[in-house]
Amino acid sequence: MDFDLPRNIILPVDAVDVRLDPAPHPFALDNAKAIAENWQRETSANPALFDGTMVLLSQLAWRDNRLVGRCHAVSYSTFMLWRARRESSGAEHAFAHAMLVAGDNALVAIRMGPHTVNAGRVYFAAGSFEPVDFRDGLVDVDFNMLREVREETGLDLSTARRGDRYHALSANSGTVIFRRYHVTAPAGLVAERIRAFVATEAEPEIEQPVIIRDANDLPDGLMPHMKPLIEWHFAGKD
Repeated sequence: MDFDLPRNIILPVDAVDVRLDPAPHPFALDNAKAIAENWQRETSANPALFDGTMVLLSQLAWRDNRLVGRCHAVSYSTFMLWRARRESSGAEHAFAHAMLVAGDNALVAIRMGPHTVNAGRVYFAAGSFEPVDFRDGLVDVDFNMLREVREETGLDLSTARRGDRYHALSANSGTVIFRRYHVTAPAGLVAERIRAFVATEAEPEIEQPVIIRDANDLPDGLMPHMKPLIEWHFAGKD
């Protein structure tokens, strides 16, 4: 199976069956020395980096509106080397976006903080899947979405109305799994709440909220995968 899914189109996804394999990822085993050397360079340039644990895929496919795959826990330092060597690495990255839709239909994204790897970039509050996001070995996508939004913005989306299904957009750089989360407050008020939370954080992950009201008025620093998601939303797709 390896990686068998259409690229660069938005796919409907009714279920995500991605399982955590306890075995090490082959990329991590084959590149241990290079991972350590690259991490030394990365942390010399940015001492704020933390070598936590996340997951990398070794398989992913789209079958009958389902994403089916396998992943392995890896160190963040492993991921950083993979980012530089992703072509023909035998590994891919997947992450999830809670697409935050305000009561006035505007989207609320975030701009990442200056000490982060993606400093200044704009996307929906998100983070890589971690072992804590798995239940009995199966990924819980919504748990990851809610956790990351809460950690980065202080917002609790557990009672927000969710879109009926997930969607996914896959490229060679990674696969984003996303779902609309609707709140009743207008975008301006949602942004105020995020700014208030950021002001209480000693080392906030994000710099500020970013309101997107139109697919033709996009913010500077927008991550490439965000443009098709924004166009999809404002086109009223489902």
